[in-house]
Amino acid sequence: MLSLLTRQTAAGLRILVAFTLLLGVAYPAAVWAVAQLPGLSRQAAGSPVTTPDGTVVGSALIGIDPVAADPATDPWFHTRPSAAPDGASGGSNKSTSSTDLLDAVTKRRALVAQREGVDPALVPPDAVTASASGLDPDISPAYAQLQVTRVARVTGLPVARVQQLVAQATSGRILGFLGEPTVNVPELNLAVRGG
Repeated sequence: MLSLLTRQTAAGLRILVAFTLLLGVAYPAAVWAVAQLPGLSRQAAGSPVTTPDGTVVGSALIGIDPVAADPATDPWFHTRPSAAPDGASGGSNKSTSSTDLLDAVTKRRALVAQREGVDPALVPPDAVTASASGLDPDISPAYAQLQVTRVARVTGLPVARVQQLVAQATSGRILGFLGEPTVNVPELNLAVRGG
C-alpha cells in the first residue's frame, strides 16, 4: 500500500513540475517572444507616447482629456468626454431617450462651442458624447479641425502647421473601408508640444 502511495505521489509531482515548466515558463516565454516581433512590439509595450528625449508621457491607446491650467489659454486638443467621474473608465449606460443624457450633451455642446468660439450647431457629435470606455484616445477629423484655430492662437504656431500636425496624427479607415478616419489626441498633443 505504501509503495502505491509513493508511486502516485511521485507521478503527481512529476506532472506538477512538467505543467509548471510548460504553462508557467515555456508558454509565457513564447507569448513574450511573439510580442517582440516587428510590428507587434509597440502594441505589446502599451503603445507608449514619448518625448524626443525618450521620456514616456502616456499611451496612444488611452485618451485622458487634458486640463489646462487656465481655460482661457488652453493649448491642448481634447478627447471625447468621459461619462465616468474623475477619469475612470466606463460608459454612462443611459439610453438615447434619457433626459439626463440629453441635458449632458446639451451642456457639453455649449461648453465646447464657447471654448472654440463657434456656433453650437457646428460642434461634431464625438465632442459631446462619451465613448463606451470613456478613455478613447481618438477623435474625428472634424472635431480636430474645430480645435485647430484655438490651439494655433494659444500656442503661437501657424494654423497651417497645426493642420499639418493634425494630418500627421490622422489614421484612415482600417483596410481602407472599415470604420471612420480618426485623430490620435495623445500623439497630436505631444506633436503640438514639440511645435
